[in-house]
Amino acid sequence: MHAFDVLGDPVRRRILELLAEGEQSSGAITRVVQAEFGISQPAVSQHLKVLRDNGFATVRPEGARRLYAVDDTALREADAWLARFRRFWAPHLAAMATEVARGKRQRRLAGELNQERTESGRQGTDQPGTPHARKPRPGGG
Repeated sequence: MHAFDVLGDPVRRRILELLAEGEQSSGAITRVVQAEFGISQPAVSQHLKVLRDNGFATVRPEGARRLYAVDDTALREADAWLARFRRFWAPHLAAMATEVARGKRQRRLAGELNQERTESGRQGTDQPGTPHARKPRPGGG
């Protein structure tokens, strides 16, 4: 089975996402997948088998449990295949990263400016002779 056939299934992609967080027991994987996809335990086991058989996951026994982890073999192969296409999206991603950084910088500078304004507005608010001092109203109010 080709790597993209394996990854084309949303259940298997979700299992890989779970495994990317760290080693997981088959029971823990089954609970999440059953809750999210409404499939049976044997169906989850079949997806785990497909991942194992195609180099995406490893399994090791620990007592009565079976612990699964990501096997990066097939992922590296898929990444190598995708490498020839990266030139199509890499410049766009780099440009997006630049825009995100620019936006973060502008928000940070705006936040600093607002903080300075707030702090200078608090300083001397009730001190006579400062631009922020309250002026008495005519008629004593």
